[in-house]
Amino acid sequence: MLIYMLATAMTVAMLIATVFGLHQEAGRVRAKANAKRFEGFGIRKPYRHF
Repeated sequence: MLIYMLATAMTVAMLIATVFGLHQEAGRVRAKANAKRFEGFGIRKPYRHF
């Protein structure tokens, strides 16, 4: 019985660690995309619509 409780606890711990890691990675990707989108305060060419 004890081994099943330990296995369950480890499974839950690994699931929590996975969710936390995915959350951090998503934040890192989001920050990288936002940094790439910002081009500074320079002169911008207007968009042309054809």
